[in-house]
Amino acid sequence: MILSAALKNKLMDVRLRDKLVAEGKITKEEVAQYMSELSDETSNATDTLTVETERKAALEQ
Repeated sequence: MILSAALKNKLMDVRLRDKLVAEGKITKEEVAQYMSELSDETSNATDTLTVETERKAALEQ
């Protein structure tokens, strides 16, 4: 990841974003633009229960 992209991601980090908007360092429009540019990663999502169940099943074999 190039430095400028890493810094942009940090600005849009959910833990900082609302604070930065309130301080006027980024705008709500910039946040909306960033969110619209994100790719859909739902196919990569997992949950702890599924992972743990699969791990236990593999160990039992």
